[in-house]
Amino acid sequence: MELFFLGTGSGVPSKERNVSSVALMLLQEINSIWLFDCGEATQHQILHTSIKPRKINKIFITHMHGDHIFGLPGLLSSRSFQGGKDELVIYGPKGIEEYVQTSLELSGTHLTYPLQFVTIDEGMIFEDEHFVIYCKKLVHGVPSYGFRIEEKDKPGELQVDKLKAVGIEPGPIYSKIKENQVTILEDGRKIHRDDYLGADKVGRRLAILGDTKSTEQNESFVKDVDLLVHEATFDKEKVDLAKEYYHSTTEQAAKLAKDGNVKRLVLNHVSSRYQENDILELLNEAQEIFPNTEIASDFYQVRIPSN
Repeated sequence: MELFFLGTGSGVPSKERNVSSVALMLLQEINSIWLFDCGEATQHQILHTSIKPRKINKIFITHMHGDHIFGLPGLLSSRSFQGGKDELVIYGPKGIEEYVQTSLELSGTHLTYPLQFVTIDEGMIFEDEHFVIYCKKLVHGVPSYGFRIEEKDKPGELQVDKLKAVGIEPGPIYSKIKENQVTILEDGRKIHRDDYLGADKVGRRLAILGDTKSTEQNESFVKDVDLLVHEATFDKEKVDLAKEYYHSTTEQAAKLAKDGNVKRLVLNHVSSRYQENDILELLNEAQEIFPNTEIASDFYQVRIPSN
C-alpha cells in the first residue's frame, strides 16, 4: 500500500505544484489503483510515473471545486485510448455525475468501459472482502468530504511448530487448515484453525480529507489512523484568512493529528504563495506540535507498511 501524490497545490497550478490528486496504490493487495481527486492536468502528471490509467478503477472526489475535478474528463477519455476495459466507479458529491456526463457528451467522447457513479454522503460508502471506506462531511464553502479507508484484519500465520508437535508435517494440508475453520485429517482428527493461528494481522487505516476548516470536528473520524493526509493551505499566522476561505493552517492540521492519535501526518494542498524555500518553515510549524509530519511535493511517495 502506497500513496503517490500527483498534485499538491491549491487553487491554481504553479511551476512547483500541480493541483490536487493523490493515487492510492493497491497493486499488491488487489491489483488496483484508487484516485482521490483529479485536478486539471492529472493525466499529464501520470505520464511522469509508472501508473497505468487502466489500473485505476475507483475515483473519489472530495468536492466540486475546479482544482479537484477539472482533470476528470481528460483522464476518463485517455483511459479508453490506453486500453481501459474494466468498469470505473466515481464516488463524489451531488453534481459529479452531471458534470462528467455533460463533459463527455458535449465533447463527443465515447468510453470503451462502463462508468458508474455513487453519490456520497456520511457513513460507509463501500465495502468488500478487503476494505471498508467511510465518508464524513467537512466544513468548506461547498459540500466537501473526507474518506477513511480501513483494510480489514487478516488471519495470523499458521503456527508451524504447534502443527508439527501434533504430527502434522508441512504440505498442502497447511493451506487447507488455514482456509477452513475445521479440517478433518485422514486419521479422523478434527483440526480447528483458530487453535493453530497466531494473532490477527491488524489492517492498515488511513484518512484522506478534502478542503476543510474547523479541523477539531474531524478528530473522531481520523482517530488512530496510520496515516492522515490533510490540507495545509496557509501558515500558522494566517488563521483569519484560513477561516475566511474555509481552509486550514499547518498548526491546525498538526493539532488534529496529535489529538486524534494519528501515527503519521502528510500535509498537502499548499498555497502557491509559498515557494520552495518556504516549505521548511511550514514543516517546522507543524512539527512543533506533531513531530511525525511531512509535507508532500508532486510525485512524493509514501509507503504504508503492514502493521
